[in-house]
Amino acid sequence: MAPLRIFAALFLAATSASAFAPSSPVVSKVSRPSTSVASSVFDDAVQGFEEDYPQFATWGWGPSVQAEIWNGRHAMFGWVVMCACAYAEGHNLFPNADAPLNLKEWGTLSTVNSFTGGGKETITNERAIILIANVHAFFIGVAATIAPLPQADTLLLDPNHDMYEWQVERNSKLGGIMPDMKRSGVTPHAELMNGRMAMMGLITCIAYSGLQGQTMIATINQWIGGAYF
Repeated sequence: MAPLRIFAALFLAATSASAFAPSSPVVSKVSRPSTSVASSVFDDAVQGFEEDYPQFATWGWGPSVQAEIWNGRHAMFGWVVMCACAYAEGHNLFPNADAPLNLKEWGTLSTVNSFTGGGKETITNERAIILIANVHAFFIGVAATIAPLPQADTLLLDPNHDMYEWQVERNSKLGGIMPDMKRSGVTPHAELMNGRMAMMGLITCIAYSGLQGQTMIATINQWIGGAYF
């Protein structure tokens, strides 16, 4: 278990770096670097999606650098939330954490499918609090998409937005199997790589938790040697 714990600790530390804003405005476009594998897989997928769904491709949807960046950001944010939840659980910060919600007060909103005993089960206060926190973060993202700030990196590409030219410039430089990591620090390349690690980490955590029959918070606590609880 020791190597696994060391790997998990290094992974969680690596996913902290990100870059959300440019240091200076840019205008020109640069060809995105790619490897032979990326050209035969990712680039072909991007081109095919643009031909089949040109409008969605204009917004940055589908297999694109824009989508990968935002998926990575959500994954990194998810790791922060899960680690915070593990800390809260370990320090008894959830009020009546194990108490189930009142079915008469909450109705069917308080029930979920039971993967262990079958049928339905009532969620606990702890799970309800985590759910509301995630819903809150989700609607913040929706608000940022519908009405983004002038200097914010928008979820969807908008030619009329102030950051559009910078977004196109940034996306044109990213991609491929391994981004350019020659420049250290808070850069778009580091953010892209950290996002990929966070997404792969989530997949690993979900799969491991399912195989072990335990929660993802319990898995995170196990990976770091029981540091949370």
